[in-house]
Amino acid sequence: MDAKDILGLPKTTLLTPTEKKSRPPKESQRKPDGISREVYALTGGLAPLMPAIDINLLKRRTQPENEKITWQWLPFTSSARNDCLQLYHWVRVVNGVLPKGDYSFAKYNKSVDVIEYTDEEYEKYLTDPTWTKEETDQLFELCKRFDLRFIVIADRFPSSRTIEELKDRYYTVSRVVLNSRSASSIDVAGHHILKEPEPYNMPQEIERKRALSMVLSQTRHQERRDAEVLAEAKKIMESRKASKVAEESELPLMSDSGPEGQEMAATINPASTSPNTQFPLGISASPISETASTLASLRMLGVYLRTYALEQMVQAASSSAGLRTIKRVEQTLQDLGVNLKPKVPTKLVCAEHLELRKEILTLLNLQKQLQYKESEGSSYREGSYSETPGTPPKRAQAAQRSVEHDKTFGPDLSFGGERASKKDQKRKTPGTPKFEGSPASSKRPRKLKTSDG
Repeated sequence: MDAKDILGLPKTTLLTPTEKKSRPPKESQRKPDGISREVYALTGGLAPLMPAIDINLLKRRTQPENEKITWQWLPFTSSARNDCLQLYHWVRVVNGVLPKGDYSFAKYNKSVDVIEYTDEEYEKYLTDPTWTKEETDQLFELCKRFDLRFIVIADRFPSSRTIEELKDRYYTVSRVVLNSRSASSIDVAGHHILKEPEPYNMPQEIERKRALSMVLSQTRHQERRDAEVLAEAKKIMESRKASKVAEESELPLMSDSGPEGQEMAATINPASTSPNTQFPLGISASPISETASTLASLRMLGVYLRTYALEQMVQAASSSAGLRTIKRVEQTLQDLGVNLKPKVPTKLVCAEHLELRKEILTLLNLQKQLQYKESEGSSYREGSYSETPGTPPKRAQAAQRSVEHDKTFGPDLSFGGERASKKDQKRKTPGTPKFEGSPASSKRPRKLKTSDG
């Protein structure tokens, strides 16, 4: 009988819930050795933070069979104490043999070696109007008792003295006593008090503590304000640095005060030493802007090799010259037995190398000027004695008059020798001496004039 029979309800079958999806069975993980089942269940199979080691696997110290160990309540004294106080503690006794020796923890009792002085030394070296002998004696006694813990010493000191005053008095007296007892400063140079080159500086210590207390007592608002001021100062410094670099890059190279800058400046424009220098057609002075930009790029690098700087400056100096001129410079260096790149690129060697290149460029430019002047002179001489076809009549007549005028007052002593034609020789005045032309000039055919056409 169930509740449905009592209530008179029909026995109808309830709808069965939908079957749940079958889940894949979890892989069973074996519990590692040395870990209890509860701990392994709590960790969920994860590796423990600390390595779990089975106690049974540890190697235990085997006790000899003939060794009998007992623990006894025995008295002991410590060498660290001066009152010979006797205390008790439990001691491990092996085979009834009591342990001997000092207390095991007495070795950790370390004390500071405080210098002691005599009355004669105090009267001779240590008198101070601001300190009495009783106060000095009390100070050194407390320093020895509390191991130079000056905070405790200042608390126990009878008179109102600051920590800085106590430190200053102690270190001053110690230094004077050590120096007075040693024959030379080398004997006590290794002492910890005399290792410092300067004695204890009381004003500086007071200022340091005051500044430290100000920093520690700052509020959050003051800290944020200081951080903003530092950030603003950093921005200003960066902007000033950038503007300085920009100004240096815009300055001409001749304003560089360094020796390297002067040598490089001389290499940029080798023909600028003389203001009246005239370049032939197609040749112009090297621009300064290229080398200035090269120096600016080198300054931006900050750190660079001197050989790299030399190569860049040589390229900047030779930028205006043609490829043929550059090859002639390199050929001249090889003829002189000079390496194109210095083997030992010191500052002086690089400067001399740039100076040599400057001289070679100057020599080549002067040679070009000489060739240009010679070509001008030869063309002028040829146009003065004979007119080529196509010359205007006025120019031809003026040239003819100038030739006759020159031949009237003296012989022709041109660089190319006597090149007058036979017709010009026949038109000479009676008083003019006759000079026979060279065989080469006599055989040359007469040039046609515009009138002959």
